[in-house]
Amino acid sequence: MAKAPCQEHPQKVLGWAAVDKSGTLSPFHFSRRENGDDDVTVKIQYCGVCHSDLHLAKNDWGFTNYPVVPGHEIVGAVTKVGSNVNKFKVGDRVGVGVIVDSCRSCECCQQDLENYCPQVIFTYNSHSKDGSKTYGGYSDFIVVDQRFVLRFPEGLPSDAGAPLLCAGITVYSPMKYYGMTEPGKHLGVAGLGGLGHIAVKLGKAFGLKVTVISSSPRKEAEAIQRLGADSFLVTSDLVKMKAAFGTMDYIIDTVSAVHPLAPLISLLKLNGKLVTVGLPDKPLELPIFPLVLGRKLVGGSDVGGMKETQEMLDFCAMHNIAADIELIRMEEINTAMERLAKSDVKYRFVIDVGNSLPSRY
Repeated sequence: MAKAPCQEHPQKVLGWAAVDKSGTLSPFHFSRRENGDDDVTVKIQYCGVCHSDLHLAKNDWGFTNYPVVPGHEIVGAVTKVGSNVNKFKVGDRVGVGVIVDSCRSCECCQQDLENYCPQVIFTYNSHSKDGSKTYGGYSDFIVVDQRFVLRFPEGLPSDAGAPLLCAGITVYSPMKYYGMTEPGKHLGVAGLGGLGHIAVKLGKAFGLKVTVISSSPRKEAEAIQRLGADSFLVTSDLVKMKAAFGTMDYIIDTVSAVHPLAPLISLLKLNGKLVTVGLPDKPLELPIFPLVLGRKLVGGSDVGGMKETQEMLDFCAMHNIAADIELIRMEEINTAMERLAKSDVKYRFVIDVGNSLPSRY
């Protein structure tokens, strides 16, 4: 007979969990393993609220394993290290992102692409190698193998830096892999939300001309004046859309709702690249003629491995890039989820876990 969540492991933890598809979160007692020889225990100070957290809390994708404690944009302080740990010491500021383990031996893992490992273990809604469930960062502490812990660079704020652990690497990784970093080239960013606003900042840091592509005209001033985009394109303005046909070298599509791809493909130059990182819950229609006639590419990408995620954090610290956030307390999470569902946030909620959850540390 399976043990109750609070009895699986020796260490007692307090978190907030969704227990059914209503997605409503409430206090939840569970347990974590003792700190092993290769482990790092992290007292969680901040945790970003990702769109994935909302989808998984409500079982929108059909594979939520309740109860689920969301959260994979975790920043905190090291409180304990195992005897084999040489990368971190007690007191260090660290991050934990989307993944907490992998097989470590397959081709993906050997290439530092642990996120694509067929046996990847996610920070929450997954199962550890011992069969117990993983629970995320909406909780007071977490125990993680040192390979999957990230050094949080000096100068990067803990609260506004937290969303980089998912949103940041989700846009940084494809920009690097698909060669979307050549200074002077033209980048389109479709969607100006949690992912899109960081894509704008990264694009400018890489020296690109950046155009935000949005269905919402009211975001124009924000995109240009606050985030530093060079121009703004409203998808419903057919005259301006037509004028922009064939002007962009790359587009990163961060839109998570179902939307047409044809208008975006038409904006690309010959050999242009459209990379999609949003996760709509229904398939999108992909017209093939414009791809063939313009030798265009449509690709995808999913976060990044540990080495690249550390590289991204260091790059963001060097270029003063962090998320624009709204800091909330743990007990405000359900209201925040309701607002997130309506895209009513600029641009990422971050939970002040350290000041709103009682902790044993």
